[in-house]
Amino acid sequence: MRRVFRIGLAAWGAALAFAGTAYAQTPAGPPQLEFDAAIRQALERNPSVSLASTAITRAEALLQQSRSLTMPTVSAGLSNVTLDTERGFNGAVTQPQNQFALTASASVPVLAASRWAAVNQARDQVAVATASVAEVRQQIAVAAAQAYLGVIAARRQVDVSERSLTSARAHLDYATKRLEGGAGSRLNQLRAAQVVSDNELRLEGARLGLRISQEALGVLVVASGPVDAGAEPALEVPDAIDESAWMAARPDLRTQSAVQRAAERVVRDSWRDWWPTASASFDPTYITPAGLFQPSRTWRFTVSVSQPIFEGGQRKSQRLLREITLDQSKISLSDLEIRARSEIRVAQESLRSRDRALASARLAAEQSAEILRITTSAFEVGATTNLEVIDAQRSARDAETAAAVAEDALRRARLDLLIALGRFPQ
Repeated sequence: MRRVFRIGLAAWGAALAFAGTAYAQTPAGPPQLEFDAAIRQALERNPSVSLASTAITRAEALLQQSRSLTMPTVSAGLSNVTLDTERGFNGAVTQPQNQFALTASASVPVLAASRWAAVNQARDQVAVATASVAEVRQQIAVAAAQAYLGVIAARRQVDVSERSLTSARAHLDYATKRLEGGAGSRLNQLRAAQVVSDNELRLEGARLGLRISQEALGVLVVASGPVDAGAEPALEVPDAIDESAWMAARPDLRTQSAVQRAAERVVRDSWRDWWPTASASFDPTYITPAGLFQPSRTWRFTVSVSQPIFEGGQRKSQRLLREITLDQSKISLSDLEIRARSEIRVAQESLRSRDRALASARLAAEQSAEILRITTSAFEVGATTNLEVIDAQRSARDAETAAAVAEDALRRARLDLLIALGRFPQ
């Protein structure tokens, strides 16, 4: 009976060794991208950036449309009229039976204050669209950066799980050898095997999390599959912060400032609605054959002036609506500035706190690793029990996991501060 038990135990150990070999023979991972390359590829390929860029093209088209209303226009026309019979009296023809006419018209706005103002207003909208695209580019870059850091954090968790599994397997091997030598117990070996199974479960979850993070990064950089992160980015933060510099650098503040400037111009141009409009046109005509009352070659020059006198308060209400829009843009800009200052203060404090937390987490991980080494050595000489070793293993794994989480939190705190300062992407 004892021999059968030993054979079964040997088979179990062989199965565990085969499982470890299977874990080691992992397939080739996805392609790697460094941090700067990932951000650049996301900005070049992500469809959200291309979609936002169409807003600039649309604004430029509207600018060209507004400009065309202030330019001269020229048109020409051809006509041929055939009657049942010619018209006339006393032997004179007043209207030939068949008559061909060539007409032309050229007109130019002489005084069009509202149209001239609309050109500059449309030009402001181009600036707003350009600033909005910069804001979308930052959002895509931030999403790609966060996904990149997510891959690094997930990979770190895989490393922690693999080391924990290696330690658990070593303890299981030792417990198995002690059992085979008659010095150990079946209970101790089962406890060690249970820890191995638990770590294998954690490792599978960590690997799945890594794959999901790699897929998210691949989507953002518009790759054909998952993408792995390369080296950890530097994410260097400045020592001194100049408020005027970061306000000018943040894309959201630049966009809202452009919106406010555009609204201010519209309000300033409201007085142009009271101006008269004037235009001049020149219309030459060629008719053949000529009639009695229609000479062959004629032309007409027209100057027209229009001045609205009473329109029921429409222009006053338009100005009031424009002023309301300007007030709203000012309030929005002020709110953004308040939020931006708060974001910077929070990001700075978070960075300091995360830095202190990481130092404590690393110290705790080092202490837990030392406790595990001491406990394992004491167990091998019989000074401690199997339970103390398992408890030390779990504590070391948890401490190392906490250190990995603290490292990821510090990286993200650095990124948040750079975003709040408008320094990312460069």
